[in-house]
Amino acid sequence: MFKTMRGRIIAIVLVCLAAGYQLWSNGLSLGLDLQGGIHLALEVEDPDGTMTPEARIDAIAQAETVIRNRIDQYGVEEPIIQRNGDRLIVELAGIDDEDRARELIQQSAFLEFKLVRPTSEFGQPDIRQVDRIIVAEFGRDSLVALGRAVEGSDEASGREEMENILFGGGPGADAAADSSAAGDSTSVAEADSAAAESADEEPAVDEESLLSPFGSMLNLDTSPTAGAVSGTYLVEEVNVPIAELFLSNPRVRSALPRNVSLHFADDVIAAGTSTYRQLYILEEDNFVTGEYLNDAQATRDPQLNEPIVNFEFNRAGGRFFGRVTGANIGNNIAIILDDRVVSAPTVNGRITTNGQIEMGTGTPMEEAADLALVLRAGSLPVPLEIIEQRAVGPSLGADSIEQGEIAGIVGLALVLGIMIVYYRVAGVLAIGALAIYVLLVLGGLAGFGANLTLPGIAGLILSIGMAVDANVLIFERIREELLAGRATRTAVEEGFGNAFSAILDANITTLITALILFQFGTGPVQGFAVTLSIGIVASFFSALFVTRTFFLIYLSGKKGSDPISI
Repeated sequence: MFKTMRGRIIAIVLVCLAAGYQLWSNGLSLGLDLQGGIHLALEVEDPDGTMTPEARIDAIAQAETVIRNRIDQYGVEEPIIQRNGDRLIVELAGIDDEDRARELIQQSAFLEFKLVRPTSEFGQPDIRQVDRIIVAEFGRDSLVALGRAVEGSDEASGREEMENILFGGGPGADAAADSSAAGDSTSVAEADSAAAESADEEPAVDEESLLSPFGSMLNLDTSPTAGAVSGTYLVEEVNVPIAELFLSNPRVRSALPRNVSLHFADDVIAAGTSTYRQLYILEEDNFVTGEYLNDAQATRDPQLNEPIVNFEFNRAGGRFFGRVTGANIGNNIAIILDDRVVSAPTVNGRITTNGQIEMGTGTPMEEAADLALVLRAGSLPVPLEIIEQRAVGPSLGADSIEQGEIAGIVGLALVLGIMIVYYRVAGVLAIGALAIYVLLVLGGLAGFGANLTLPGIAGLILSIGMAVDANVLIFERIREELLAGRATRTAVEEGFGNAFSAILDANITTLITALILFQFGTGPVQGFAVTLSIGIVASFFSALFVTRTFFLIYLSGKKGSDPISI
């Protein structure tokens, strides 16, 4: 096919059409430095400082793999995800919803399944024991201040104030410390009076909440209209943060009955004029975790049209799940994601491989899709904390693009002018081949889904230089053959043939270097390597095939002895 003029022209047209289609259908994506995006620095959450430096680095290494899988499934082109000591740097280009991306990265996504136990396994004697521990652990003065902090506080600032009171830094903690230093001789009534005076005569906290700080929050969930599940208490939503602070205390957790754990529901329940959250009494040990999942997909319930996530276990997980569900028909199984119960369906029969998570009314489909994504990608080994977040604005990209355009236009104009002045008609033919080369490079970048970055532009400019250099080698060899007295056609054939080895050597050595950079480099280095590799292949094709075809067309209208403009 390539031996005939028609075959060569058809081949060039087909290659150009393929490159043009890729460029038209996929477009050319810009990197973080050109179009903006989000830059995040993450560290392992270790508030108690119990992790060794080696453990932190190992955890970050594991988290890197999980986050990379999530970002790849999220669809971000050429993300930069790299470790920097015990930190993880994540840069995402062209992100429209930064909050969604941040939640996707931070979500632990630890999925587990536990049996729901009856409330009798955490009854009044157990609740009284927990209350005694709380009063002894935090002190009555702190509980007085804590009760007042709940009133009129939003969730974020209220929780921060509660933590200050319970764990130091708040007014309640200071009052408790002063009381302890004075021999703790102040009565509850006197403490209430002193706190009220310092807070502009705020009303005293109910005595029952002082004696039963945790139990007074619990209401037995027996209302069928509230979506009740046997084995749950109702806690008013305003009290949930303080209840979670109580339950986070190690001594309080140790006071719970053996083989019992408490988990709040993810969704709130409206009952009357208040909103509540269910507190589940569950078995402490899970029987299956998310590590046994094969797949998870978001869809809609065909009857209720609500978002759900269907999941599928592998063979081992299916055996475990089937054994437990078969022995607990009629009971409830809690599906827990990051310590929150997302649903607690009743077991109607033995389940082996498939199940579903109900997302609830009003949940956006994107949230269900993100949950399915993180479940497929796996859970983080430890929670991660964002210690730095920086939005890279488009102004940087606009400036870089404008400067790059100016430099590219000036440089290209100089190259084209020199080629035409020095090589005349042959230079014009080379410029035509160079235009096809640029189309092939851009189409290749679009086809591979590669982002064009500033280092990538550098690789593109370098490969353009190599394409021009290849044409210079060919033209100089043709001139040498003409000076040696060769016929025009023979000089052209010899020029292309003798220049082939030098062009091949230069392109192969550069291509090997680019492949090494891609294999061992990260981020911008890989972007440079991808653009350079595509450019080398395109320049080799344009110089030895396209330019030669143009020369053959140029020579087709000439006699063997006619001179050529070179």
